[in-house]
Amino acid sequence: MELTLGPIAYHWSAEKKRDFYARIADEAPVSTVYLGEVICSKRAPFFDKELPETIERLERAGKRVVLSSLAEVMLPRERKATADLAQMEHPEIEINNAAGLLARNTRPHRIGPFLNAYSEATIAWMVEQGATHVCLPTEMPAEAIAVAAAAGSELGVGIEVQVFGRAPLAVSARCYHARAHSRTKDNCQFICEEDPDGMPLSTRDDQAILRVNGIQTQSESYIELLDELPGLAEMGVTHARLLPQDVDMVAVAEIFADRLAARIEAAEARARLAEICEGRDFSNGFFHGAAGYRRIEAAARG
Repeated sequence: MELTLGPIAYHWSAEKKRDFYARIADEAPVSTVYLGEVICSKRAPFFDKELPETIERLERAGKRVVLSSLAEVMLPRERKATADLAQMEHPEIEINNAAGLLARNTRPHRIGPFLNAYSEATIAWMVEQGATHVCLPTEMPAEAIAVAAAAGSELGVGIEVQVFGRAPLAVSARCYHARAHSRTKDNCQFICEEDPDGMPLSTRDDQAILRVNGIQTQSESYIELLDELPGLAEMGVTHARLLPQDVDMVAVAEIFADRLAARIEAAEARARLAEICEGRDFSNGFFHGAAGYRRIEAAARG
């Protein structure tokens, strides 16, 4: 099972992204790196000029690069951006919206987690449309992942599961970030850049519950499937995805790589991860068929 690095969901500065991907190229034990803006089309121009050099550096370091499309396509500029991406032959592309499927027109592509590949029938249909690889939705439980992995093996496509990072729960036509600061979506002034790991959303009694990232709703906790990695490999899952968060992602990737190679036990891996992600909570509820925010301990599973 290979480690991959998903696209950055947040509005980081061009300088921060450039430095981030330089470290990933030089130091991170991941086989594939997904690039591109998946949340807000207004953010894309900030890093467009940096993309060719970033792609070249990652590929020179031996990484496979995949460009990810927007999760929501509503405006003419978003349709054009999706159509332009769909015309590319190199690098590979990952499609996160049905508009991208239409624009790609059965040529080879990957399927991102925003397209709901919940069943083997859906995966089979996606393969008929040209899919070569499918990243499953984050909320799928183990039983469904096993069925999807078996279908992927039979169909000859890769199956990817998110094993670290905030769960991407939903996207909306409304920008929650702008609204929270009494701004309109069209005049947001890119306020989301002030929250490089998402804006906390709490209940009325001050319990952290979700994160807001522009038009996106995320989980408050980081998904963490260190215990579950061997089981995922046994199911036939081919790729384990790490989603970038505002922590040392090279160190995170090293922990997951050590765990995949059985160089460390899950308890040691969790202890190292907790130190890197100080102050963050972890969850694995979705995988175990429970509420997504829950942390199901190994002793309780039996």
